[in-house]
Amino acid sequence: MTAPDAVPSRIWQEATHSASSVVELLDVMWDHARNATKGMTAPGSTSQLRLMYVVDGEDGIRMRTVCHRLASAAPTVTRMCDRLQAIGFLERIPSPDSGREITLRLTPTGKEHLQRIREQRDTMLHRAIDNMPPTERRALAQGLAGLQTQLNSAHGEEPEYQVPGSHSAA
Repeated sequence: MTAPDAVPSRIWQEATHSASSVVELLDVMWDHARNATKGMTAPGSTSQLRLMYVVDGEDGIRMRTVCHRLASAAPTVTRMCDRLQAIGFLERIPSPDSGREITLRLTPTGKEHLQRIREQRDTMLHRAIDNMPPTERRALAQGLAGLQTQLNSAHGEEPEYQVPGSHSAA
């Protein structure tokens, strides 16, 4: 006979493994979408794209906050910003309340690029989710909403801050 705690532990392990596998698969698919974006120069790395997501989530975000959210050193973030600014995706603006700080904003070209990537990702996800039975779709939406809430709280984010690029479950 199985111990009472063994079943929840096994389910927890299976859920963690499944979520990890899905994340890895989505990383590969979305990297493909990033590279397949037509008509624009794509950022050279996934790190640069993540930086764009963070900046897009909070227009006029301070460079120091970006470093914190990406868990990256200032020189690393500065180099990524240099590259994104050089291809016209990002602009740096002096902070309105501190001459020593820099805020970041995506340019219209940078926003268009992210929008195209998100549209390609949404299309991929829509196709896959559309093929699921309705009960599985509902369970997925509920489970992902709960996972997002836990991930946001685990990282000490403000309640109004969401995972960059996240969409509400409809």
